[in-house]
Amino acid sequence: MIKFLHIIQNLYNEILSYFVPEKIKYEITGECKKCGKCCRYMYSFDTYTEKEFKIMQFIFPPYKRFYIRGRDEDGNLIFACKLVGDDGLCKDYKHRLLMCRKYPTRFVDFPAILHEGCGYVVEKKDFKSYLK
Repeated sequence: MIKFLHIIQNLYNEILSYFVPEKIKYEITGECKKCGKCCRYMYSFDTYTEKEFKIMQFIFPPYKRFYIRGRDEDGNLIFACKLVGDDGLCKDYKHRLLMCRKYPTRFVDFPAILHEGCGYVVEKKDFKSYLK
C-alpha cells in the first residue's frame, strides 16, 4: 500500500511539474574595463518625468550627483553621473553610492543590455544551461 501511495505521489508531482513556469535568470560575468559608459548612460526604474526625478533627488540627496542626459528612442529618461571623469573613472570613488559599488549585480531577472565594448557579458541561465 505504501508503494502504491508513493507511485501516486510521484505521478501527482510529475503532472504538477508541467504547470510550473520555468525560472530563467541571467548571469553577468566578466570584468570592468573602466570606460565609464555605464555611468554616462543609465536608467532608473519608476522615474518617467523630470518632476519625478526632482522628487527622487529631494528624498535622496545623494542622487543629486545624477542629471537627466536626455531620452532614448522609446521616450525613457537617460541619466548620467556628474562625477565620472573624462578618463571614465569616478572622481569620488571612496564615497560612491551603494548602487555604484554593487554594479553590476551577478544575477538579474531580465535580459539586460550592456554597452558596446563593455567587459561584462549577460548569459541566460535556464534549466538546460544548468544541466550542461
